[in-house]
Amino acid sequence: MPALPAWPPAGRGVPHTYTLFCPPLPTAPRIARDYIATVLRSLDLHQLADAAALCTSELVTNAYRHSDGCGSLLRLTVEAGDVRVAVYDAASEKPVERAVDDDAECGRGLRLVDVITGGRWGTEPGAPPWLGVADGKGVWFTLSANGATSDAHPGWSD
Repeated sequence: MPALPAWPPAGRGVPHTYTLFCPPLPTAPRIARDYIATVLRSLDLHQLADAAALCTSELVTNAYRHSDGCGSLLRLTVEAGDVRVAVYDAASEKPVERAVDDDAECGRGLRLVDVITGGRWGTEPGAPPWLGVADGKGVWFTLSANGATSDAHPGWSD
């Protein structure tokens, strides 16, 4: 049997896109975290797996806690060592970082995402139509295996 050709073909940075529906259940953040880590490790992006999993867990947790209970859609795109994760939900309000007391048990998620990604996160309007809402939003972050910023991908911006 002949060997399979290398993928992606030489000279082509073919993006890989993965999608996961996250039901409105308290287990969704853990499942999303495991999903992201597994995909990135299978693509030999071990160095990004833990950071991406933690940031993903924070975004899916926010979608679970603050949207209208219809779940969220996680979309992972990998291209040439760059990773973009977006979580779409039915809530149209943009998330904001909050000041929290030292002893608070929640409220630090977006701050963690901001620090881990070097400020490369944001929001975009709209949600997939099957969520059943006219509005909605996506919250995204990017990480890079080579330290590049998301400016390298014009479509990956706020």
